[in-house]
Amino acid sequence: MRTRARIFGTAAAPRLSVFRSNRLSYVQLIDDDKGHTLAAVSANDLSAADRKKPKVAQAYAMGELLAEKAHAAGIAKAVFDRGAYRYHGRVAAVAEGARKGGLAL
Repeated sequence: MRTRARIFGTAAAPRLSVFRSNRLSYVQLIDDDKGHTLAAVSANDLSAADRKKPKVAQAYAMGELLAEKAHAAGIAKAVFDRGAYRYHGRVAAVAEGARKGGLAL
């Protein structure tokens, strides 16, 4: 029933976890073997121009930024964890942005 019970991230393919609140969104790459966050991005990390865009556009930019950080850390593949959220809106935009940035989901 739970999404996270079936999704597990490793060092080679970490779990891309999405959290969204009413105000901000957060995205992390997590290695579940060690319990460490390898890379993280929040809406506060975006440029001032991106922060003025709608939330879906911000989520897309966050996905691209996370893909850049993953590439710098030597990560090319990840497992997408949408949590309890439906795959649409901001959650889908994060995944699309990460794919465009070069991260294989």
